[in-house]
Amino acid sequence: MDFDSIYDTARVAEFICLKGFRRVALQFPDELLKHSTKIVAALQKRIRALGELNRDTKEVKLYVMADTTYGNCCVDEVGAAHANADCVIHYGHTCLSPTSTLPAFFVFGKASINVPSCVEKLCGHTSKNEKPVLVLYGLEYAHAIPEIKEVAIKESSRLNSPSSKLEFCYADVINSVTSPSEDFRYANGKQEAGDCGTGNESHSKEMDATYAIGGLSWSLTKGHKMEDYLLFYIGSENSAFANVLLTFNSCELVRYDATKDCLVNDFSSQNRILKRRYFLVEKAKDASIVGILVGTLGVAGYLHMIHQMKELITKAGKKAYTFVMGRPNPAKLANFPECDVFIYVSCAQTTLLDSKEFLAPIITPFEAMLAFNRGSQWTGAYMTEFRDLLGSTPVEVNEQSEEARFSFLHGGYVEDFDQKEVDEVEDGVSALVSITEKALQVRDNESRSVMTGTTKSGADFFAARSFHGLDIHCESNISEPFLIGRSGKASGYTDDLTRQ
Repeated sequence: MDFDSIYDTARVAEFICLKGFRRVALQFPDELLKHSTKIVAALQKRIRALGELNRDTKEVKLYVMADTTYGNCCVDEVGAAHANADCVIHYGHTCLSPTSTLPAFFVFGKASINVPSCVEKLCGHTSKNEKPVLVLYGLEYAHAIPEIKEVAIKESSRLNSPSSKLEFCYADVINSVTSPSEDFRYANGKQEAGDCGTGNESHSKEMDATYAIGGLSWSLTKGHKMEDYLLFYIGSENSAFANVLLTFNSCELVRYDATKDCLVNDFSSQNRILKRRYFLVEKAKDASIVGILVGTLGVAGYLHMIHQMKELITKAGKKAYTFVMGRPNPAKLANFPECDVFIYVSCAQTTLLDSKEFLAPIITPFEAMLAFNRGSQWTGAYMTEFRDLLGSTPVEVNEQSEEARFSFLHGGYVEDFDQKEVDEVEDGVSALVSITEKALQVRDNESRSVMTGTTKSGADFFAARSFHGLDIHCESNISEPFLIGRSGKASGYTDDLTRQ
């Protein structure tokens, strides 16, 4: 496969010239940065040829973006704004999230795959199962799906017996071009249906429910649910697969690793991840101060989700702080030890952060809805896409919200504090005095049935710290004398007698 075919230089150049863009930002992940100069040269050659053909003499400027502000899978609109770009051409792995301000063209790349071996394992594994098969894949393998369909039809007709036949449903790529839209909610309605059919292609069936995830969409046969299908995923164990693994955790799933040419069963890792996420939800329930981490400035609807999280946290009787710091890491978040938990508002493929090395756990907006909605229960369903939560049922103030709740981590009852009373007096010592006066007292001196709350704001946390910074004595107006320090190099100062 040649270079121009892998990176779709012809389609990209046609898109730029057709739309009339003059300043174009090219976004590369770290692993593809080494090919950026060749891609730019190929695009400039194609654009010049199309310009001469259309008699367009205006110059098109290309800008290479190497270091993204947040995740590599999202369009970096902040970086593109520095170059005043008209659009972004995104290369490599992507989540295909809708943009806020700039149109984008996605180049997935074309990863190598052994199609006969993949189809052999697909038909061989599914022939032992009576369930219909839904084929999902990483976007880098989208180019091989037509060939996989063709080979699978021949292979299934050879393996099928008169009493049974294999039924396959293939997901389709939604679109390789995205434009800013005011309708930022995740589309769960009618979309372009997936290409469904049997191994014999006997007849088309009426389609009903439509699903979408990670840039893929498909429709199921009428009367079927996702639980009725065996999921066959083609791709590596990356963030896109983790998104599928958690979202459809009630489905039987098997993964084909194209790089290793083998089948992998990730059922044990799925259970381990779900148990870990449930633990973080229980830990978030005991949090008093919650930090909202902004993990994207380009995905449509992120501001609405931040406002929704603030409202949820405030009504739950907790204090919310918003942080914009780029990609989070343990060193950055360690500067805010007062936060008991962080909510990461990001795209579906980067929102799952492994927070084992962080001082405080990091949860998703869906997990925050479970933790801070009093009386909510986790049914096992999971959502990684925050746009699915926009406009959801508002938080209802329960009449019993003032009653103590049971904490599994503390092993006792804890009463949540009314945050509205803290906001009225949140300046330094007054906040600490108010909280001390209204703190919970032990109702039963012998059993300690109800535990007292912890700090409820940043001012309260700061007032309780032993170190408050430099101690400046304002009482004394006498200026201190200046002291002459040491001079020279660290290896040998001028007043160091031992080295003279």
